[in-house]
Amino acid sequence: MSNQYFVLFLKDMAILKGLYDIGSAFAKAALPVAGIFNKKMKLGATGRDKTWHILDTKVKSTIPKIWVHVASLGEYEQVVPILEQLDRSKNQVVLTFFSPSGYENKKNTVLADVVCYLPIDAMSCVTKFMDLVDPALAIMVKYEFWPNYLNALKRRKIPTLLVSGVFREQMSFHKWYGSWMTPSLAAFSHFFLQNESSLDHLKKLGYTNASVSGDTRFDRASQLIEQDNRVALLDQFIDGHPCLVIGSSWPEDIAVLKEWLIKNNTTPSVKVIIAPHEVDKEQIRSLTRSLPFETNLWSDLEINPTAAINNNLLIIDTIGILTKAYSYADVAYVGGAMGNSGLHNILEAATYGIPVIIGKNYSKYPEAGKLEDLGGLFSVSNASEFDAIATRLFQDNYLRDKTGMICGHWINSNTGATATIIKYIKQLNAHFTIS
Repeated sequence: MSNQYFVLFLKDMAILKGLYDIGSAFAKAALPVAGIFNKKMKLGATGRDKTWHILDTKVKSTIPKIWVHVASLGEYEQVVPILEQLDRSKNQVVLTFFSPSGYENKKNTVLADVVCYLPIDAMSCVTKFMDLVDPALAIMVKYEFWPNYLNALKRRKIPTLLVSGVFREQMSFHKWYGSWMTPSLAAFSHFFLQNESSLDHLKKLGYTNASVSGDTRFDRASQLIEQDNRVALLDQFIDGHPCLVIGSSWPEDIAVLKEWLIKNNTTPSVKVIIAPHEVDKEQIRSLTRSLPFETNLWSDLEINPTAAINNNLLIIDTIGILTKAYSYADVAYVGGAMGNSGLHNILEAATYGIPVIIGKNYSKYPEAGKLEDLGGLFSVSNASEFDAIATRLFQDNYLRDKTGMICGHWINSNTGATATIIKYIKQLNAHFTIS
């Protein structure tokens, strides 16, 4: 590249960076206004208003801080095995979330000392946050790439790790409008990646300080079967019947499953548990109205447990029950991939050794494609396809057991990412992790 073109390239990058900074500053100012029209944005705006007070009052200046950042609830679950091994007798763990669905559910987690929203990636917020937290180590999960925060970490020479990282060709780093962010990746001391494909894409961006360690979600999922998953209300509701658990469902999922649900309710043979992704009253009311038969609500059963035997379908209208419910399932349907919401965590179901069914839009989720190739997962596009596979799985015990065994073995054979990452962290500083 000639000097003339190189100067023009740098100028273009500076312009794009400038536009990003303007956009970030505008987002910071506009977030409270946007909250008037959107419930989630309102939660985010209100929560971020409290961030500075939380940091001012809870962050200690006398102890090293480990800053862990996740986007939402799914990424939080990925980092749980790592959080569990950080030595909080010698360090203070500051956990930040980007989205309300993560923060609102885990703001009281016992795995961190300080929990708050991540302030917007505007320069004024970044400087203030970094001054208050002053992390000795930063851990980002999956693909949380905020260029101003990363540049600040690089300038301050703070060791920074990406865990369970994913890089794809479709990401903005590979596009003309996003290539300006690529230099910010230099903040990372090491990239712990989920797969070889991510490693190849990262190398194309010019970074080789990386390794394929796998996905910490497998470690997290394998922990689930070790906990006590018995729930008295679920025992009473299922009462020894075969069970289908529909986890993290969206309206698009229910629309495809509806015909089978009606048929199953007409001639009850399978108990059904639905755990919607959204559990606010409006969404639960919409779900119950979409089903032309009587259902149980979890909140009602807590008041009157004897009602559990009266209906064939239970809707879980609270948070924190789904992973335990999967332990009762003979078959699981994991939502999000029938529409464009994004496939939810299939590992939480697969770890219990049960067949998994999902929707059709899962190309961005390589773990789903891998499990499908192995024969443990089935993708469906419409009502008739779901009816065919669900009916077959519940009628063919051999197929169901064989498929479930594939899922359980797949989980067990892919654990170990956490141990690799913890070993690296300990090499950075023995004070960071439990011996």
